[in-house]
Order: sequence, then C-alpha cells, then structure tokens
Amino acid sequence: MIGILGGMGTQAGLDFCSKLAKINRGKADQKYPLFVLYNKSNIPDRKQNLKKYKKILKSLEDGCKFLQKNKCKFISMPCNTAHYWYKDLKRKIKIPILNMPELVFKNASKNLKKNSKIGLLATETTIKTNIYDRYFKDKFELLTPSKKIQINNVNKSIKFVKMGRTKEAEKALRPAIEYLLKENCKKIILGCTELPIAVFAYKSFKKAKLSKTFLDPNLILAEASMKKYLNNSYE
Repeated sequence: MIGILGGMGTQAGLDFCSKLAKINRGKADQKYPLFVLYNKSNIPDRKQNLKKYKKILKSLEDGCKFLQKNKCKFISMPCNTAHYWYKDLKRKIKIPILNMPELVFKNASKNLKKNSKIGLLATETTIKTNIYDRYFKDKFELLTPSKKIQINNVNKSIKFVKMGRTKEAEKALRPAIEYLLKENCKKIILGCTELPIAVFAYKSFKKAKLSKTFLDPNLILAEASMKKYLNNSYE
C-alpha cells in the first residue's frame, strides 16, 4: 500500500492522488493501487518556519509514522519544500520514502543533453535551500526567475492555487514561464506542487503528460510510486 503524506498543501496532495488515478484510467477498479492519503494540514508552514527545523521535522516524522503504522510499504511526499528535511526524515522512518527532486533529476537526465538550461519555478524556500540545485548543478544549468517576477508572479500564482483561483494562478504565472523560455530553457520544472495545477488545470491529462516544456514533479512522483507499487506487488 502506498502512503501519501499530504496537506502541504491540500490541493497538491489531491492533485497527486488524481494523477495516480489517471495513470491507471481505463483499468478495472481492482487494478488501481491501494493507498492511504494522510492530509496532515497541521504541519507548520515550511516557508515561515525554516529556522524551526526540528519542529517541522517532528511533524513530518509523526505523519510518516502514522502511515508506517497503517501498513504502508513506502511513502510519497507531494511537496517539494518538504524534501529539505528528507535526509533526516529518512533516518527516522523504517519504510522507504521516495525522493521527488532526485526523481525529477533522473527524468531530466534521460531526456536532455548535459549543460542544457533548465528553468525552475518554485517557492523562494525551495530555491534558497538548493533542494533541486544539489542534484542538477553538476550536469545542468538551473535558472530561476528574477526577484521581481518571483514575488509578483510565481508567489502570487501559488497563493491563487491555494485559494482555488486557478484561472488567476495560470495568468499570474505566464510572465515567469515566458522569462525562462526567452532564456532558452529546454525544460521548466514546476517545482512547487501547486504550480502544475495552475499550468494544467484547463488542459487534458494527455497533454499534461506529453508536455515538451514542463517537468511536473507531482506526475513524475506518481509514476514512480506506481512503478514501485507494481514491482513489489504491495497489498
């Protein structure tokens, strides 16, 4: 059974579950994966409490232990920023935790040439803590938007998704995407799990899955979760 530590935010966790379902669309009900979503929305805000490292780690640990106790065989965390605590969290949990940024890096490595420019749209905290840079820096050139675009467009887009205002989120994000494309980025990582909702809300799942522009960490994590589930025949 797949354990999903959600609530960071809730919309992103539901988007992950939706992608798990869509990957399996057309199959008999019994062929869909067994999973538990723990929407642990009381985890302290990762952006505001970065200095309170141990407090957030303890909350993440409690969430993972809940899933572990409920017979989940591995854990997926559909939140990019939460992976800042990944190494310490992994030491405290007995079952495997999939590493979203590493999975995104492996996906990019299969499809892009070395030294390619890749754009990163994410929270300021994800950028500041080098969650993606630690994997990409030796093989790719990782670009982020200007500070002005980050504040006026990326941050606003994330906020709009959390408020359920996806049309405004998509509109707010456009200048950030255009900025990175003008910088000749071959791919753009939607490195906050709210951002794929903004980009793909009004597109079919097929178009989202086959996108030549974007790397969707939530989708990549969902596909890896399904692969691990099937390879180990979890129940």
